[in-house]
Amino acid sequence: MNETMKNLVVRTLSGLVLAAVVLGAIVWSQWSFGALLAALLVGGMYEFYTLAGKQGNAPQRVVGLVAGIVLFALNLAFVSDDIREILGVARQAFGCGLAFLLLLLPAMFICELYRRGENPASGIGTTLMGICYVALPLSLMCYIPILGSDTWNPWVMVAYIFIIWANDVFAYLVGMSVGRHRLCERLSPKKSWEGFFGGIAGAVVMGIVAARVLDGNMWVWAGLALVAAVSGVLGDLVESMFKRAAGVKDSGRLIPGHGGVLDRFDAMLLSAPFVFVYMLFVM
Repeated sequence: MNETMKNLVVRTLSGLVLAAVVLGAIVWSQWSFGALLAALLVGGMYEFYTLAGKQGNAPQRVVGLVAGIVLFALNLAFVSDDIREILGVARQAFGCGLAFLLLLLPAMFICELYRRGENPASGIGTTLMGICYVALPLSLMCYIPILGSDTWNPWVMVAYIFIIWANDVFAYLVGMSVGRHRLCERLSPKKSWEGFFGGIAGAVVMGIVAARVLDGNMWVWAGLALVAAVSGVLGDLVESMFKRAAGVKDSGRLIPGHGGVLDRFDAMLLSAPFVFVYMLFVM
């Protein structure tokens, strides 16, 4: 077996395992769904701060990670019936957590006083960027299974993921077959406009399928797929921008053949806020 075939086998097997873990965690329970998002948050923020460090920045990794975890935990506890019942999360506890988060943000400025960095704005800025780029979108994903419904429905989240995957697959297939015009050659030389529109078409079809399966409105789900696909492609380009600035090919090595957390979930990180707002006002 040559090296190319070996890499393809590793990539395929690890992709199947990753898909099984992600889908299984979403469907199993609110606890497993929360654990999955928390793991992605820790891995994603670590990778982002590593990329920022390779660009000459000095983010406050611990403070940023703690703030991201607190932000995520507050949102998960707010939407999860299981967690509220088992842990007895009361309004006072939620208020204390929110106050702690609000104090962590100005604490970044205080910490920078003692780090004596040459560029304190860079340290504070990249710390906040890690929270906004990774922790905030993952926190908003907590709401996707309940938006548009009175009860927790994990299949809505599964449908959203399938839309993102359909966009990636169809963009790749169409781009490899007929792609001629580069979408953004400076950041991603292989992406084409033909692949971009092919991915959107595949995502919209998947959105219509999701509407049929979940007994939803076809036009609403087609619109959600369009929003997710367009913002997902931009999310891929944003992550490519960070990697190119850091001079690396992959954000990490956690997933064999696929790179790191940011490499696999970059589309969802940027699309989640757009999908959240769309679902909030449309569904």
